[in-house]
Amino acid sequence: MFDQRGYPTVSARDGYGAWQPSYEDTVLDLMDLSLLDRLETVRWSEAKAVADLGCGSGRTARWLVSKGVSIIDGVDLTPQMLDGAREQGLHRHLEEADVRATPLPPAAYDVAVCSLVDEHLPELCGLYAEARRLLAHSGAFVIVGYHPYFIMSAGMPTHFHGPDGQPVAIETYVHLPSAHVEAARAAGLVASEMYEAVVDDAWIQRKPKWDRYRGWPISFVWAWRTSP
Repeated sequence: MFDQRGYPTVSARDGYGAWQPSYEDTVLDLMDLSLLDRLETVRWSEAKAVADLGCGSGRTARWLVSKGVSIIDGVDLTPQMLDGAREQGLHRHLEEADVRATPLPPAAYDVAVCSLVDEHLPELCGLYAEARRLLAHSGAFVIVGYHPYFIMSAGMPTHFHGPDGQPVAIETYVHLPSAHVEAARAAGLVASEMYEAVVDDAWIQRKPKWDRYRGWPISFVWAWRTSP
């Protein structure tokens, strides 16, 4: 078992519900949004509609709007996160749903994006299949994830500090890159781009104790396209 922290562990729905009040102040843009900025094969401003899978409190939607996206439909498993997203008013529609089985219409989106979600799923095939179902012709699926190397080597599941200040872990699974490739192939998606973020000076400035992790991969972004 990779978990070396031994924190009390809760489900993703319960965990993110409890984390919601402090989530925006906790997750660093270095983890996900900085990686989205690196993509070159996805032309965000040309996307007529984007599906925001695991939309959370709206961090990804804010980034999408800054890139010129005007129509965003979001789903999330956690009511509290959806309440936060509704307050921002950036989504056309918001639905409470599992990212592997959404009520969103098929073939209706130029891009589906899923950020910091896959580590909470026991398997990936359902997510990739749902993303493919949502994509229009020549669409792109963009997934940002917590790097499996860091999860295993640091022994650190996704976690947060509860209202009492004590750490709580959220159910976390390790998916090797080969699992993503297998799930994408099964869904009829092909890779177009992939980048990894490492713990660097910017990370250590925010988290000085992480100097021991310098150079370790911390997160990744992968862009997939519908097969020709």
